Amino acid sequence: MHKLEIIRQNGNVPKSLPGEDHVTGLVFYIETSEIPAAFNQDHVQAVSSIDKAEALGITADAESWAVKVLHYQLSEIFRVNPAISLYVGVFAKPETYTFVEIKTVQNYAGGRIRQMGVWCGDKAFSADDVVAIQGIADALDLVNAPLSVLYAPKVESVGSLPTNVAGANQCRVSVIIGQAGSGTGADLYAAAANNEAKSTVSCLGVMLGLLSAAAVHQSISWIKQFPTGITLPAFGDGTLYRSLDSALVEQLDAARYLFLVTQIGQAGSYVNDSHTMDAATSDYAMIESVRTMDKAARGIRTYLTPELGGNVYIDASTGKMQAFSVAYLETTANKALEDMEKAGELSGYKVEIDPEQDVLSTSEVEIVIKQVAVGVMRRIKVKIGFAKSV
Repeated sequence: MHKLEIIRQNGNVPKSLPGEDHVTGLVFYIETSEIPAAFNQDHVQAVSSIDKAEALGITADAESWAVKVLHYQLSEIFRVNPAISLYVGVFAKPETYTFVEIKTVQNYAGGRIRQMGVWCGDKAFSADDVVAIQGIADALDLVNAPLSVLYAPKVESVGSLPTNVAGANQCRVSVIIGQAGSGTGADLYAAAANNEAKSTVSCLGVMLGLLSAAAVHQSISWIKQFPTGITLPAFGDGTLYRSLDSALVEQLDAARYLFLVTQIGQAGSYVNDSHTMDAATSDYAMIESVRTMDKAARGIRTYLTPELGGNVYIDASTGKMQAFSVAYLETTANKALEDMEKAGELSGYKVEIDPEQDVLSTSEVEIVIKQVAVGVMRRIKVKIGFAKSV
C-alpha cells in the first residue's frame, strides 16, 4: 500500500524578542588548554542556540569537565529562554581575577548587554570578587553601558559562607550559591575533576535565563511566573536544600545570596529572592530595581542626546526659560518613561524643569525626574478564624 509519512522535527530556529532587555552575556573561565578552538582567537562569540554552541566545540561529551559544564549552562539558558540574545566569552583562568573580561564581552556586544553571568566554579568565593566586579560594572555605567552581573563562584562549604559581604554601592552584583541536586547538574558535580575539593557547577544558566526572560520590573523569585525547572535544589557544595537547617537558610537569605528553594504545595523549585549585594535598605537592593532604572536611563539618554547643542529660548523680560522650551524638553524626557509606564514597568513618573535656571550663563539645563516603581509582593499575611456569622 502506498504511504507518505511526514515527521515533524525541531529545527531549533532561533526565536526573537522585541527590545533589548533580553540581551545577555556569559563570561566563562577555564584552563588555556581546554578552550574550544573557535574561542582561541576570538574569545567572544554570539551564540543563538545550543546547536550553534555545539558547532563552536561546546559539547556535552567534551573531554574537558569545564566545557561540559559550559554546555550544561548554555542548555539551561536556552531551555528557560529560547529567545535570548546571548554573547559567550571563554577566557583562560588568570593568575589574579580582575574580571576585566566583563568589559571585553560588553564592548564586543556594543554595550547592548543588560545582564552578564560570570562562572568561576573552581575559584573559592571571596568578598574581594564582589568589589572587583562592582568596579567593572561601575566603569561600564560611566560609558553608558550599564548591566547587572550574576556571579557564580565555588562554594566550598555552604555553612561557612561569609554573611557580611553585602554593603553599600554593590548594587550591580548578585552572588549565586545554588545548583541542581539531581539530573545533569548533579552528575557533573559528582564528576568534578578534583573530588577532594569539588568545583561548583552552579545554577547560573537557569538564573541567567530567568533574568533575561523577565521584564525589568519583575522579580525572578515570582513563583507563578518563574519556576526553575529544577526538581531537587541544592547548594554549590552539594548540600541539598532540604537537608539544610532552616535557620541557616534564613541566614543565607539575609546575607543576600541567591539560591534555589522549594515552596510547600508547589512542585519544583524557585529562586529565593532577587537580591543584589547592595545594602538591604538601598533603593537598589533588588535586581529589578537596578534593571528598571538602567532601562529608564538608557531610554532618557536616547531621546535627550540629540538635543545636545540645541537652542533654548529665553524670555527677554525675565531671563527665564520660555515656557515652550521647558515644555518641549519635558516632553522629550518623558517619552521613554511613558513607554515604560505603558508596558507596566513603572507605576508613574514626573519630569520637572525649573524655568528659573540661568541657561545663558551656564549653558546647562537641569532636569529632575521622579519615578514610582512597581512593587513586589514578598510576603502575604492572611488572618483566618471562625465566626458566628459572616
